[in-house]
Amino acid sequence: MTPLGALDLKFHCGDLDRDLTIRDYLKELLETLFRETEGFSGKRPFGNSGWDYDLAKPLIEVGCIAGRIDEYGYAEEFDEAVYTAFVYSMIRAL
Repeated sequence: MTPLGALDLKFHCGDLDRDLTIRDYLKELLETLFRETEGFSGKRPFGNSGWDYDLAKPLIEVGCIAGRIDEYGYAEEFDEAVYTAFVYSMIRAL
C-alpha cells in the first residue's frame, strides 16, 4: 500500500476515544498544534505519551511496515526508522 492509500486506513485512537483515518489523525494533530501554539505538548498532544506510535499498529496490520502486534494490541518489533520514513511519506502525501 502506498503512503497516499494508507492515509485512508481507519483505526481506533484511545487518546481521542474514537475511530478515525490516519488522514484525520494527522489533521487533528496539526489543528491541535495551531490551537495550542506555545502550550502544545510534544510529549502529550492528546493527553498521553506514546502518541507518536499510534499509527504503527494500523500500518503493521495492513503490511505497510513489518512488525508484530502483541497480545494486548500494541505494536512491537518494528523498525522505527522505517516507520518514521513511512509516516513522513504520508504527511507529504496529504
